[in-house]
Formats: sequence, structure tokens, C-alpha cells
Amino acid sequence: MKTKTYKPSVAFLRQATIKNPEAEYKKAAKDYLKYWESAAKELEWGKPWKKVLDDSKPPFYKWFVGAKGNIVQNAIDRHLANGNKNKVALLWESDSGQHKKFTYAELDQAVCRLANGLKSLGIKKGDRVAIYLQNIPEAAIAMLACAKIGAIHGIVYAGFAAHSLREWIELTEPKLLITQDAGIRRGKRYSMKPTADEAVKGLKCVKNMLVVHHSKIDVPMVKGRDISYHDLVDKMSPKCETEMLDSEDPLFILYNSGTASKPKGMVHVHGGYQVQIHRTFNWVFDVKPNDVFWSTADPGWITGHSYTIYAPLMAGVTTLLFEGVPNYPKPDRIWEIIDKYKVNILYTAPTLLRMLMGEGDQWVKKHSLKSLRILGSVGEPINPAAWKWYYTVVGKKRCPIIDTWWQTETGAHMIVPLPTLPLKPGSATKPFPGIFAEVVDHDGKKVKDGERGLLVITKPWPAMARTFYKAEKYFKETYFKRFPGKYLTLDVAMRDKDGYFWALGRADDVLKIAGHRIGTAEIEAAIAHHPAVMEVAVIGKPHKIKGESAKAFVVLKKGFVGSDEISDGIKKKIRSEMGPVAVTDEIEYINKLPKNRNGKVMRRVLKAKELGQKLEDVVVFD
Repeated sequence: MKTKTYKPSVAFLRQATIKNPEAEYKKAAKDYLKYWESAAKELEWGKPWKKVLDDSKPPFYKWFVGAKGNIVQNAIDRHLANGNKNKVALLWESDSGQHKKFTYAELDQAVCRLANGLKSLGIKKGDRVAIYLQNIPEAAIAMLACAKIGAIHGIVYAGFAAHSLREWIELTEPKLLITQDAGIRRGKRYSMKPTADEAVKGLKCVKNMLVVHHSKIDVPMVKGRDISYHDLVDKMSPKCETEMLDSEDPLFILYNSGTASKPKGMVHVHGGYQVQIHRTFNWVFDVKPNDVFWSTADPGWITGHSYTIYAPLMAGVTTLLFEGVPNYPKPDRIWEIIDKYKVNILYTAPTLLRMLMGEGDQWVKKHSLKSLRILGSVGEPINPAAWKWYYTVVGKKRCPIIDTWWQTETGAHMIVPLPTLPLKPGSATKPFPGIFAEVVDHDGKKVKDGERGLLVITKPWPAMARTFYKAEKYFKETYFKRFPGKYLTLDVAMRDKDGYFWALGRADDVLKIAGHRIGTAEIEAAIAHHPAVMEVAVIGKPHKIKGESAKAFVVLKKGFVGSDEISDGIKKKIRSEMGPVAVTDEIEYINKLPKNRNGKVMRRVLKAKELGQKLEDVVVFD
């Protein structure tokens, strides 16, 4: 595969933490357990481990066996003594532009008050707590308060409807549900408390509902069950001791990637998870002590857990939460916020970038963005056109693009650039030091460089999910049965001659057209090169002759109208980049693609509508 390589500037290399990435790869490959142990030693523990890895019962691996600790010990407690207590830990901006800030000392007090409040409601170590909040400070506080006392938090994405929330509650049986009166989006309120009420109707496990009166509207409160958040926490002590937990004690349960119907709860634990997110965050984003980091991910997704809340706080930097959408009330809201808060690192989704790219460069150029040093991409493969726009227009050719491949299941970055590596648009580069990946065929044999295959991870890693909650057999069968000793990612990828990996999408997003296996992401990338295209999503449809055919749903840039001429141009783009077999049979022009609140395109919604199938019970945002 021929592609232009982008090397970091001399100025960036001069200030970079990891100046020689190849040396780190070699060090980790030589003794990868020693490597991860060195990462663990960067953190504080209540008691040291006796063994780095227990692999005696695969695939149920244990890391830092015998250690005691708590992720809050490193996310908050240590900063109260190391000079960071008066540094801003959390910045928050509302949909309307209001803002709040919490120093590490103030965040500690807020977390301790809620932790004591949870205890007063009978919540103890091992109990599950459901969190149904949008991107507001209380979401982060609730996560940390649960972790502090050893309760297991489960954030349910705020866009899920009552049916999905109920299924999660039925699975995990939480004693407490934390929610809010209403969410705010694009200046409009949408109710959340009534959804929570409907979800718990008739369920005996939820003893209390804690309600954040965020929008200050009247909502029904059930006597004896419902409690106002501030009525509880305001009377609590701002001091609470952090519970020292076993390294393998669960931290949270979260939906796995793509799940929106029957919940499959991924269980992540305190020990190995905190080690890997801390090391990857610091190295991948070249973090400096006074950085302001903005991950646009909602806390309901794994990115919101790992790299919006926990890792930035562990690193002692400032993390930014934003309640609204990046193009409201104007398309430059995201760029305005970056300048307002002097954001140094932006971590966002390719779908959002393509949408903003379609609005025109003029919105970006209205702002200086001079504070930016690193630009990250997460959620799905970033197509080369969006990568180049991100690099050239947003980053002014001075900011490395960190394209990250990982999953809810992996917990942390897996295939990702160290920022001093030469970069290739569309490639997540190489496995992070201490991570080992291969591309294999359907029999588990390594394919040649340049050939497509299934992406597998060949050795256990610290942040890996330990199991599905109450479904260990299904966990083992899904990821480890097909290729014993290897983790099947369910993604399709390719490795080039330089050892760079190219993620091509989920295996179920790979079409088999006339005997050829073609990733929808590849077709989408080719279509995105057409100058009229703003966004695109491709699905597969059954075809009597070819097995499957491809259909593209295309959103055009302003000033363009769907026509035979544009359709012909799009097909020519596909044919020139991928060959005639990949050319879409159908192109439909639409005004917007269905997305979740995190900005990820929901192709399954398009496919369900196209094939007349029942849609999942989930809210789709603009």
C-alpha cells in the first residue's frame, strides 16, 4: 500500500517524552511482563503484588496478583499531597455556555460527600450502582464515588430508552440508580427521570433513585425511594477514606462495543485497567503537567471511562467535559471551546470530523487553535481525507494525528501511534509497546503483509475485560474459542510491509461481493474522496447473484444536490481506488446519518430500515 508518510516536526520531537519509540518496542518485546510491571510502579498501591500475571486459567487472566489499591487513590488522593490539589481537575461547559470548574481538592470533597451519601443508603463494596446521566460533572463524581468505596458502577448511555435501561438493571441488579431530571441538547430539554421511572417499574432490586436536579424542572419523586442529589450530599462529610481493594476487584460494568439491545456487561477491574490507561494516556498523548485535555466522548462509552475521566485525572492534568454538541449553536462551537479553555489535546470521532469538514474550513479559520499540540481520533477507522483535513486545517500541520484502535473489551489503547512515529493517514500504526497483534485467516494462520484478515491479540494485556457479567461461557466462546490462546477482536485488518496496521471495520461490516471480501470502511473512504461528499455510510444487502451488494447513504456538502452526475463521479472514485467489484449498486442521498450521542454512525439503523427489520430500542441523535 503506497501512502504519504507524515513525520513529526523538529519542534515536536524536541519536546516529546518518548523520542525513540523503536527502543520502547524492543524493550517491551524482550520482557513484556517486566515492561508492564515498570508501568505499574508509576502508580501508588496500598500493597504490592506477588505476581505480575496469573495465566493459569485462560482466558480468565489476572494481573498484579495480590496487590491492593484503588483507582481513586491515583486519580485523586495522591494529587492532594503532590502539589496538584489547587490545580483544576475538571472543567465543564453546559449546552448554553455556562461553566463550572473543580480543583483536585474540590473534586475530592464532592466525591467524598457522595461516597458518604452512598454509604448512608446502604451501598457497600461489591454492590452495583446504575448511573443514567448525561455529560455533567455529577457523572464523573458518581463514578469516582462508587470506585472509592468499592461499589461497581455501570453507566448506561443517556440516549438509551427505558427498555434498554431496564434490561441493564435486570442484568446487574443495582441497589441504586443515579439519574437527572432532564438532559439538555441543542437548547432543548429531553426528559430523563420519567424514562428512569419507567425502567425500574416493578423491579425490587432498585431501593433508591438519586436525582440530580440539573435542569431545575419539576419531576415526580416517589416517596421513600427517590432522593434529591443535593439534599443527600450537602449534609455529608467532605472526608471519606478510600477503600483498599484487591487488584482484581471489579471497577465497572459496561456495554460491549455495538451493544444496544440485550446487554452484555463487560467487567473491568481496578488493578490492570488503571496501569494500562495511565501508561497509554501519558505516552500516546505526550502529556505535560499543565495540559488541558478534551475527549468529546460521552461517559456512557468506554472512551468516556478511560480517557475522559480516569486517565486524565490519574495523570494530574485538567479534563474538559462538554454537555452540548460541537456544532451548536454554530458550526464553530468546538473550535470556540478549544480557544476559550486553551485545550492542548483534542480526542474526537471521525464521524464528527467529517461533519465539521463538510461545514467548510472558514469555521475553523475563525479561531487560532494555537494551544493545540496533539489531535486524536477514536471510535472507528478514520478515512484518509478526514485525517488530512484534521492535520492540515485544524492542526496547521504541526500536530500529530493519534489514530487509536481499541475496544470496550480491551479497556485501553491497543494499536496506536507513539506521537514521534512517522504517521500514515488511515493507519493506527503499530501495537503499543507490550501489546502483540497479528492478522490471520479463518484458520488462524498469519496472512501475508498487504492481505486482509481477522485481527487477533496474541498475549494477555493488563486492561482486558475479565468476563461478561454472569456470562463467562459466552465471553470465552465469543473471543477465545475460535483461536485458543488468542483474543479474536471481531475486526478485520491488514498489516503493511512496515508493520503498520490498518483497521477495516467489524467483521460483520465486511461484505462478500462476488466472492471478494470488502470492508465497508474501505468503500466509505473511497467515496469520501469525492469533493461533494460530507459524510457517508455503507451497508450490505442480500443479492441473488453476487451474494451481497453495497448501498451507500451519502450526505452532501452545502451547495450540492444529489444527481446522476455526482453518483457517476462517486462510482468512478470507488472504481479507481478499489476496482469495479466494490462499486456500490445503490446510492441514496439523505440529509443526515443516524448517530448516537458520541457521534458514531449507527449503520445497523440504516440496515434495519432498508431491510424492513425491527429497530433497536435506542434513541438516535442528530
